[in-house]
Amino acid sequence: MKACREGGRVVKSMMVALGGNAILRYKDRGTAEEQLRNVRRTAATLVDMVKEGRMIAVTHGNGPQVGDIILKNELAKGRLPMMPVDICGAESQGMIGYMLQQSLRNELEDKDMDIPVATVITQTVVNPNDPSFERPEKPIGPYYTKEEAEQIIAEKGWSMMEEPGRGHRRVLPSPRPLDIIESDIIRKMFDSGTIVIAGGGGGVPVVRDIDGRLKGIEAVVDKDHTAELLATCLGVDTLLILTDVDNAYVDHERPGRRPIGKIGTREARKLLSEGHFGKGSMRPKVEAAIDFVEAGGRLCIITSPERARDALRGEAGTIVLNDVDVR
Repeated sequence: MKACREGGRVVKSMMVALGGNAILRYKDRGTAEEQLRNVRRTAATLVDMVKEGRMIAVTHGNGPQVGDIILKNELAKGRLPMMPVDICGAESQGMIGYMLQQSLRNELEDKDMDIPVATVITQTVVNPNDPSFERPEKPIGPYYTKEEAEQIIAEKGWSMMEEPGRGHRRVLPSPRPLDIIESDIIRKMFDSGTIVIAGGGGGVPVVRDIDGRLKGIEAVVDKDHTAELLATCLGVDTLLILTDVDNAYVDHERPGRRPIGKIGTREARKLLSEGHFGKGSMRPKVEAAIDFVEAGGRLCIITSPERARDALRGEAGTIVLNDVDVR
């Protein structure tokens, strides 16, 4: 099935942004077997969407996986060279992409569907002067004691943050994505009918040096904003953000929290300004949803994998629409 475009948008098409629980669930140890089991379950849901006539592209989180890779680097530092965060991020893209690619292919073949699947290691351009570089807040990697953290700050100049009761942890900037280096080839593959897995973990953050050459930078790009940028580049009509809750909520930290169903971009912006969404969790999802719809997307759905099929029918989840389409 090849892309059919109307007004620049691909009809019945979707970017699916997988949250961490689609790959690693709460209380999982993180073994390959656990992750493959979760990915296979997710792949079955995605293939059901394809069977219904939708074209899909996929992006995913990588928080636990890249954290484990960094921890392995730390534990082996006496014997092996440590790798920078951008290299670790690229490694996690390959690992998760492989699991998704294989699981999707097997599920498609089981359904007698001959659709190619491919993973693209993706570089995301960021602004080296993004304000987040002055205020790094994204925790990553292992926990350290106060003494270890002080030594690391003195030796490496890392930014560290204390998490009460757990220890000190490295924090990185989380700049906004500006461009996807591989967007043209991703779009060509998608338009030809390939299920493309791209932008994993927000993509490997890169900047251009004074000669205009790309180089990696130690940061973590928010995966939801990258999903929106990719979705807009591909021209899909729907952005589906899968996470560990069924809806976004008003008063999310209070006992009387209320799930949000259909909502227009104006009201969603108002709730954002009132601080209803967690800064590192739901807030970037709602921001991405607004940006996608305002860039011409038909709708964005935020829900759990278990409610995804219902949400696509308009029966579950938080559905962000253009203001004139809200009923």
